[in-house]
Amino acid sequence: MDVFVIAALVLAIAIVVMGAKRVPQGMEYTVERFGRYTKTLRPGLNLIIPVIDQIGQKVNMMEQVVDVPSQEVITKDNAMITADGVIFFQVLDAAQASYEVNDLFRAILNLTMTNIRTVMGSMDLDELLSKRDKINTQLLNVVDDATTPWGLKVTRIEIKDISPPRDLVESMARQMKAERDKRAAILVAEGQRQAEILQAEGEKQGTILKAEGEKEAAFREAEARERLAEAEAKATTMVSEAIAQGDINAINYFVAQKYTEALTKIASAENQKVIMIPLEASSLIGSIGGIAEIAKATFAKKDS
Repeated sequence: MDVFVIAALVLAIAIVVMGAKRVPQGMEYTVERFGRYTKTLRPGLNLIIPVIDQIGQKVNMMEQVVDVPSQEVITKDNAMITADGVIFFQVLDAAQASYEVNDLFRAILNLTMTNIRTVMGSMDLDELLSKRDKINTQLLNVVDDATTPWGLKVTRIEIKDISPPRDLVESMARQMKAERDKRAAILVAEGQRQAEILQAEGEKQGTILKAEGEKEAAFREAEARERLAEAEAKATTMVSEAIAQGDINAINYFVAQKYTEALTKIASAENQKVIMIPLEASSLIGSIGGIAEIAKATFAKKDS
């Protein structure tokens, strides 16, 4: 009897031990009863029915990464390129990831590679090289929708490298150099045009200022001539009055004035180099003295 009790106790302990399952954090286990899925064990200590229930699949619930190997892709403009990438995903439903698809990693990899060829093949090479974010977004939307029945969430898909052929790279480099040379030539031409415009504006402003200066000079010269004419008119009036009164000095003034003007014209002639003219200096000085006498007489009349 004691042996039976001990045997039953050992059997009970063995059943409990066999039924207790410890699930680590970040993992989930599926439970199958006679080969059929029944439930999912969460992280921690769980109990199942020994012999009847058994662990089906151990599923990693943490975010995982899969490298997408390099593959050749033909673009829309018939350029051959090589592209690779990386995909990040997380299992949300352990049962679907275990029983909705066979070989989950292989399925995700092949689905991503197929869609990389599809998305990149619909773009030109220039668009392919300049819009990598657009490619990543399209791939993410397509692959995430396709893997939803598998209990997955695709978080990111990144294209790591896009490698055109060597001859195509050299052709692109020549095209880039030609475009830069073109932009440089345009900038130089624009600079020259701007310089010519500024120079023309400067010359225009200089011409305007010069014309204004000449206008001012002509105005002042006319004003000076006007004042000189007024002075000469006053002098003529004074001399005329002196002559009317019979003053011989006034006559000497006119003779001296004409005499001096004649000498000035002779001296300023361009075809004359040496001029020898006999002069009677005393007559000219006497005429100047006559002018002084006329001026004194005029001022005396004004004072009286």
